[in-house]
Amino acid sequence: MQASGLGSDVQRMTRLLLSLRELDLRVNWLRDHLARWPAQTSAARLDLLCAQSECSDHSARQVMLAVACYFIAWGESELVRQLRNIAEERHLLSLGRLLSWQSPGRSQSSAPAVHEVPDYGAGRELTVGERRSLARRPCRGKLERLLADPHPLVLREVLHNPHLVESDVVRLAARRPAQSVAMEALAHSTHWLCRSRVRLAIVQNPGAPARVAVPLLAVCNRAELVQVVSNPNVRGLVRSLARELLARRPPLARADLADRLLQ
Repeated sequence: MQASGLGSDVQRMTRLLLSLRELDLRVNWLRDHLARWPAQTSAARLDLLCAQSECSDHSARQVMLAVACYFIAWGESELVRQLRNIAEERHLLSLGRLLSWQSPGRSQSSAPAVHEVPDYGAGRELTVGERRSLARRPCRGKLERLLADPHPLVLREVLHNPHLVESDVVRLAARRPAQSVAMEALAHSTHWLCRSRVRLAIVQNPGAPARVAVPLLAVCNRAELVQVVSNPNVRGLVRSLARELLARRPPLARADLADRLLQ
């Protein structure tokens, strides 16, 4: 694929994504089109888009959240494995950074921690259905316990509760030790991944799965990347990638202008 043709294709893709107002629509558009395009074509287009975003191109940075959410949701798919292999073989460094959460040869088979169901004051353990029903109610008094619930269906339900506020979700994302089901629920909640404070709390949590934290780095602005790099509690892979992304940013005056436009 010639460079000029590739640039036009990426420009067209960016315009189409920006024409969709909702993040979910953008993610679904990516899912549909990446499934149709040849993997080599998808890899080349995504690599150029990532490179443009790393250089603080305003339009590219606007659509990177959708790209990050796509990889968070389908990061274990066969297509994503193909894209990672193509990035390695063709030295597509920007796409490679976005997909660098995999640790070849390392086992991920450790058993997840078991968390107790919170006491909801009913004198017995509520069923999953009862807890999901409770999660839909406009009752702030129960939200803290619901956010500590170990069942993914309950957590996904409470994340849609209109009485939940950003500070509640930031505390959930920053909780240590990280609760794997909470991180998975957050990873599938595009409503909350739109919030920069929630994303940053996930990225800086050393217990957050790398396949969630690493793609979200691509959405961080300069100040957030500096914060990640300077936090000794952040996992090594994430800090290392944050340093690389900082090094790719253009001179400060231009980058600051682009970051302000995105805030």
